[in-house]
Amino acid sequence: MARLAVRLGILAVFGGLLWLVLSRLQYHWDWGAVWAYRAIFLSGLGMTLIVSLGAISLGLGCGLASGLAAVSSNLVLGELSALYVGAFRGTPLLVQILIFYFCVGVVVRVDSPYLIGTVTLGLFSGAYISEMVRAGVESVERGQWETALSSGLSHRQTLLYVILPQAARRILPPVTGQFVSCIKDSSLLSVISLRELTKAAEVVNATTYRTFESYLPLALLYLLLTWPLSHLTRRLEKGIRNGTQYTPR
Repeated sequence: MARLAVRLGILAVFGGLLWLVLSRLQYHWDWGAVWAYRAIFLSGLGMTLIVSLGAISLGLGCGLASGLAAVSSNLVLGELSALYVGAFRGTPLLVQILIFYFCVGVVVRVDSPYLIGTVTLGLFSGAYISEMVRAGVESVERGQWETALSSGLSHRQTLLYVILPQAARRILPPVTGQFVSCIKDSSLLSVISLRELTKAAEVVNATTYRTFESYLPLALLYLLLTWPLSHLTRRLEKGIRNGTQYTPR
């Protein structure tokens, strides 16, 4: 209750300051103009969810494969993983989107902003998930490897049946946090005219010329999407610190 009261107090103070700043602008609010285009916001919300789910699914697959390659004994796989992670983590996502859409998309003759946006965002997320998987596997005590290998298990069997189950609990919270980042990063796909949330707000603003009324709901919708996942991430991290596995109710 005390934490809830503090949060409500902070929100009240922030809301008061925001109202004070906006009142000085002498701005004439007209929510009706934006409400008339609510279908565009809902369509953008749905597209953001679809792209984010597709991207995080692809990112999980790429990240798991790359992370396991990074800790494998195969030198070629390890170098390929390092090259993939370095390339996607070392360049801005916006640059990657532009390259994939205007360069790679032209070469492979794909001009779908939805497909290219999902793939680019998925590969970008996969590079970060790869490092999470690698760090999670390497965080398992070396004695676990030695015990499993001495019992007759192969390197692959040890990794799949002994190491990964233990590492999964440590990997889960940051992967959940990466899903939050994926939702927010999807806003950059507006540069290739994908009609997600940010692009929907831009269309409404260009149509109604109501800037505040167009972009304030945008921020609120992103907050509604990411807040539950952020809360889940904190609960998972707390559960691991306490030595227990948190199960969502």
